[in-house]
Amino acid sequence: MDANDNNANEPPLPSFNAVPSPAGGVAATPPADGVPPAPPPDGIPAAPPPRPPRAGIAALSPRYQVAAALALALITVTACVHVGMLFLHVAPANTMTKQHGQAVDDWIYPEFEQNWKLFAPNPMQQNIAVQARAEIRTGDGSTRTTGWHDLSARDGADIDGNLLPSHTQQNELRRAWDFYVAAHDAQNRPRGLRGQLSERYVRRIVVMRVEREEPMGQGAAVERVQVRSKTTNVPAPEWSDEKVAAKPVLRQLPWWPVTPDDMPLGKAQESEGDAR
Repeated sequence: MDANDNNANEPPLPSFNAVPSPAGGVAATPPADGVPPAPPPDGIPAAPPPRPPRAGIAALSPRYQVAAALALALITVTACVHVGMLFLHVAPANTMTKQHGQAVDDWIYPEFEQNWKLFAPNPMQQNIAVQARAEIRTGDGSTRTTGWHDLSARDGADIDGNLLPSHTQQNELRRAWDFYVAAHDAQNRPRGLRGQLSERYVRRIVVMRVEREEPMGQGAAVERVQVRSKTTNVPAPEWSDEKVAAKPVLRQLPWWPVTPDDMPLGKAQESEGDAR
């Protein structure tokens, strides 16, 4: 008998990396360390794989999930209302603006006013300097008048060389004065509610900045403020034949009495306490 015939009747030897199964076959290859995984006890199913940790709002408790959902809904509604108000403000006159124009103006002015002078056919070609002075009642009851403070020059100095100037430094005073001029006639008479609103807006800015510039002693308070502007045309380039007036135009407003509403909250409370 041939030796190959004897080998044919013998069962194949398992490979070195195979594990005999209970049924006599060859089980799957065990892990690299050579130890096969332990089978689960009879009647007990294998444990499911662990779930990945929850993230975002799903990781919060139900109470905080509700609060987060309400906050997101409020932000979304506010953003939609704001975009709608801006659209109605810049859109041509229509039925909505005729019926609800006052509500749109109350939402937009003065912080969100839209200005197209940069892209209009006649962009702004003037340098406008806004200056202010104040009449201050000192702690001993006397009154003194400050010199003129160039508020525009201070903003320009804060912006010059600043890579990230704030919105306040760039636009607060400039937009407030532009708002005032557009809402008043040449005799400084307000045109409706917008004129009154712009006057209060400018007055509050001036009071805040004068108090920042002037040394205010104990018990001192700003009683009146006065504002003036100097508008100078930007010279035409050398290659242009345009004739531009070089003489500045001055505009001086009357004295404005300062009320507690024109002061910051803390200062207004102090003034009310002194009055009592």
